[in-house]
Amino acid sequence: MRIAFFSAKAYDRQSFEDVNRGFDSGSDPHELVFFEPRLTPTTAALAHGFGVVCAFINDDVSGPVLEQLAAGGTQLVALRSAGFNNIDLATAERLGIAIARVPAYSPHAVAEHTVGLMLTLNRKIHRAYNRVREGNFALDGLLGFDFHGKTIGIIGTGKIGVLTAKILHGFGCQLLAYDVHPSEDFLALGGRYVELPQLLGQSDVVSLHCPLLPQTKHLMNAEAIAQLKPGAMLVNTSRGALLDTAAVVMGLKSGKIGALALDVYEQEAALFFEDLSNEIIQDDLFERLLTFPNVLITGHQAFFTREALSNIAETTLGNVAAFERGERSGNEVGTC
Repeated sequence: MRIAFFSAKAYDRQSFEDVNRGFDSGSDPHELVFFEPRLTPTTAALAHGFGVVCAFINDDVSGPVLEQLAAGGTQLVALRSAGFNNIDLATAERLGIAIARVPAYSPHAVAEHTVGLMLTLNRKIHRAYNRVREGNFALDGLLGFDFHGKTIGIIGTGKIGVLTAKILHGFGCQLLAYDVHPSEDFLALGGRYVELPQLLGQSDVVSLHCPLLPQTKHLMNAEAIAQLKPGAMLVNTSRGALLDTAAVVMGLKSGKIGALALDVYEQEAALFFEDLSNEIIQDDLFERLLTFPNVLITGHQAFFTREALSNIAETTLGNVAAFERGERSGNEVGTC
């Protein structure tokens, strides 16, 4: 089957071609064609004649795009990501376009990056690195705190949230969580489930690990930020729109948020995965975040490990193979 990849980078090509060479789909080999541009209403025409479109998290899979894909013969949109909030599922169902995703690729990768952000931000490792390279060995402004004995609030205890909690449990942290679906694995760590206001008010560090749903959009808004323990660290490696960015900026200015680490951003589609180093970034809120010395941002790289890329390719091609055979892979979204 012909697969059109959008938002494709060199590492996507390598990981998918490596897996495809040794992949036994029980049918003819997949034909992989990689397009660097994002999927948009303008670029959707590139997928004409492709039975499968492979989209990434910031691709536009809205109704108008799906209409174009269907007209060009696309039968399956195979996401190489876990989230699917960028897809118009109702239109996909009406058009008979199946949607499949990669629900879990390497939760260890995201959990480890999350804790890495916490440690780097706390001990100012990024700032110390730049100082030493300039011959500045002063320690002023680099003071951190021991994680041992601190209270960590985990919002969302799915696979990634629980793995993050396990790492922090190893540091000797006290664990609180908020989730509508409690995890036995989290409880086995000695963690406690509490209501969200209690978690916010008692946690030294709050880490977000929940999906983006209507009820979780701007979960961390002005009201929630006001409930934070003064000076708490806030970390988001889940979905950018869980944070109300304008409210976060105000929380940083007031000192209510003592430190902020992000690997995702609400308006990241116009920024992340591209080299914009020679351009003037037009997003004023994002630029404002960069002015704070207690803010650390990475460009949606928490998933980015060899193991995760291999798992993404294997699962995505497995979803395509199952679709070709008329079988369900278990990774379908919606009813098609």
